[in-house]
Amino acid sequence: MSIARAVVKAFKAIEKSEGAGAKVRRSIGVPQLRNFSPFLMLDHFSVGIGAGFPDHPHRGQETITYLLHGSVDHEDFAGNKGTIYAGDLQFMTAGRGIVHAEMPGKNDDGSPNVGLQLWVDLPKNLKYCEPRYRDLRGSEIPTTTTDDARVTIKIISGNSHGVDSVKDLAYTPVWLLDVTMQPGGKLSQPLPKGWNTFVYVLKGSDIVFGEKTKVGQYYNVVFDQNGDGIDVLLPDNATEEARFVIVAGQPHDHKVVQYGPFVVTSEEEVYEAMRDYQSNSNGFERARNWQSEIGKAMLGA
Repeated sequence: MSIARAVVKAFKAIEKSEGAGAKVRRSIGVPQLRNFSPFLMLDHFSVGIGAGFPDHPHRGQETITYLLHGSVDHEDFAGNKGTIYAGDLQFMTAGRGIVHAEMPGKNDDGSPNVGLQLWVDLPKNLKYCEPRYRDLRGSEIPTTTTDDARVTIKIISGNSHGVDSVKDLAYTPVWLLDVTMQPGGKLSQPLPKGWNTFVYVLKGSDIVFGEKTKVGQYYNVVFDQNGDGIDVLLPDNATEEARFVIVAGQPHDHKVVQYGPFVVTSEEEVYEAMRDYQSNSNGFERARNWQSEIGKAMLGA
């Protein structure tokens, strides 16, 4: 008999300004939920033309960007370039160091580009690996349905109801499921034992997690490590469908020391990262005299 995980906490992500003109709802990396290993940050972002994230560095973590609407361009000093569209994902491993830009596309209707960006901590022995970049197109993601088609699950990574995705999103094992649920729908989703798990709600209201935790749009629901999986219910009288992402990851046992875009394991490594970036050394050599094409307009170049 499977045992459902209990809800530890649930809170609403508040919209704030971030980057250059972007709007962000952050629900990991805030006082309510900080360093939920291996997860460092979760941003639900909205960026339009004239906004964005021009050239900036990273070290020691990976980013997973899941686009929900519009398009976003990426460019980094290793020569990687790409554009993702609604339903696509982008994975970037910062490793020992990378400088990149992420800029929004222009939508015909003038709407902003919307998505999720998740920061995943690297294992301690891979903090200084070589940076890498990958795309995953929405058309490559398997989908399944359950509960008489009241529940649809996109298996970006992990396993659900016998459907497996073999995509590795990061060096740290991570499951990512995008779930759409119609009124009256129920879902029991098994998860790897001992992994940290949360759910972020993109749409809906009165969604019930566990025995009685009822939440709505923009809520982050955090679960206990103990148990075999999570239970979700959308009552019959719900006025709209629900959409949420289930995210689980294998936790690390090392210390996390973060200073902005640098995520290391000691205070001394923070100072090293700052010195290396400023001196274009030890992983940041390619940053010398580099400037992204997509960021030039915002930077006034």
